[in-house]
Amino acid sequence: MSSTTLDPNPSRRGAHAGIAPASTLSGDATSTGPGPSFPRVLNSEFIKFRTLLSTLILLACTVLVVVGFGALSAWGTGQFADQALKDPEAAAAFAAQGGNLAIGVPTSGIAFAQLILGSLGVLLMSSEFTTGMARSTFAAVPRRTPAFVAKLLVVMVTAFMVTAVSVFIAGLVAVPILDHYNLKLDLASSQSVKMLLVNSIYVAAVAAIGMALGSLLRNSAGGIMSLVGLFFVAPIAFRLIPGDFFVQARKYLPGNTVEPMTAVNHMPDTLEAWQAALVLGTWVVIPVVLAAVVLKKRDV
Repeated sequence: MSSTTLDPNPSRRGAHAGIAPASTLSGDATSTGPGPSFPRVLNSEFIKFRTLLSTLILLACTVLVVVGFGALSAWGTGQFADQALKDPEAAAAFAAQGGNLAIGVPTSGIAFAQLILGSLGVLLMSSEFTTGMARSTFAAVPRRTPAFVAKLLVVMVTAFMVTAVSVFIAGLVAVPILDHYNLKLDLASSQSVKMLLVNSIYVAAVAAIGMALGSLLRNSAGGIMSLVGLFFVAPIAFRLIPGDFFVQARKYLPGNTVEPMTAVNHMPDTLEAWQAALVLGTWVVIPVVLAAVVLKKRDV
């Protein structure tokens, strides 16, 4: 007569039989290694991003700065147009700039938006190390690269969306101000849409560069100062230093790539639009790839 013995721990039999317990399965079909699936990592990074008070403050400041400078630029452009009607020299200067300064009014605050959102990119990565959060993040995602890519996507998409919305609102605020001075701004024109999209992509690229700097330096102050030096100090220094080398090198700085991409006609002594896009892409890809490689090799 045979007897049946019940195993009190069936999970061990499954393990010895080569069947992984359900608790060891990571994520879903999109998982490519240890740790949770990429959608879950992306959701986790988005939760961390939107629950930080500093993030919300910086995003709100971006909107206020872009809209505020749009209104101020509209008023200044209107004053300049009024002066051009009375002053021949001002009229000549107005004509030399194409006579349509209104098209650039909504994007007049982009220089400050790139600094704010670029700094946000730095802080999101450097704060992981200064607060010790990186230990928890990379313990949950041992491969590290999915967490880095997820944070990069959150930063770039948010920077693009916030910039696009801010520029559009700035345009809506500027239209009645410009109408008061008999200046027309068509937000639905192809050039206005081009200005909005290109500047939004540019700010998203700056945010990606900032995040790469934060990952490489692991220091908020150092990353922000490096960002300021690259986008604000270097163009001024290259303009002041004499020599053909600096005249040519100035074209390849990331901060000088947005104007060729948004110009109606090619401006002399500047890159072609496709060349400027390629240069900006290179400035993004190299530090981001370098940051991802260094992140995997360095200790937390």
